[in-house]
Amino acid sequence: MAIQSLPARDRRLRVEPVMGTVISIDLRDEGVPEQAIDDAIEWLHAVDRRFSPYIHESELSRLGRGEITVDECHPDLRTILDLCEELRLESEGAFNAWMARADGRLDPSGVVKGWAVERAARIVAEAGGWNFAISAGGDVIARGAPEAGRKWQVGIRHPHDPNAVAATVAVTDLAIATSGSYERGDHILDGRTGEPARELLSLTVAGPSMMLADAAATAGFAMGERGIAWVARRDGYDAYGITVDGRVRYSDGFARLMA
Repeated sequence: MAIQSLPARDRRLRVEPVMGTVISIDLRDEGVPEQAIDDAIEWLHAVDRRFSPYIHESELSRLGRGEITVDECHPDLRTILDLCEELRLESEGAFNAWMARADGRLDPSGVVKGWAVERAARIVAEAGGWNFAISAGGDVIARGAPEAGRKWQVGIRHPHDPNAVAATVAVTDLAIATSGSYERGDHILDGRTGEPARELLSLTVAGPSMMLADAAATAGFAMGERGIAWVARRDGYDAYGITVDGRVRYSDGFARLMA
């Protein structure tokens, strides 16, 4: 997913590789100290050090190996595990952080990124940022506007062509999160079967919270086609799904966002 916007006079853009992807902060306000952007980036790196299943000494990896208990971990890890359990129950087991990897190890990555990016946005906002967007490998949180009279234009990547978009939405004060198999292959498992979720090519969720949009996109994708309607029933959230046979299905609320 990409932010599509024209250069603005007061634009500041920071791009940083972190959390296994590239994150950009596109700020359109004067007066926001550079330190706020530094703090937001450092927060994301701190999350990666704590939650990455690919860092051997991360708290998550150590917990998964049984070297430490949840009570010995940072309180943020309990927050994430509680969210994962809520999603497991709501999705009737389709999303299961303990079944998210083929090796059976704990991997809550499907909800961590959205939660972390939402906190990063809060850091920028508390420093005086009203108009900015943060893009994080398929997820975008947009606040305010890129310039007067315009909304942020967010392109949803086409599942078969990385240089094309399947749809574009015009948003302000909204989060957009996408889960799919086109970039990392069959990396999302259906927790009910332990097999890769293959009914959808991608599922995009729009809503007020990046944390909940990202979580719903992951859980809904694991559920398959019925995950589209499941997302749309969540208060304030809308869905846009592409099935494996190329059909596009989306909720009425999502249709109103499409440019």
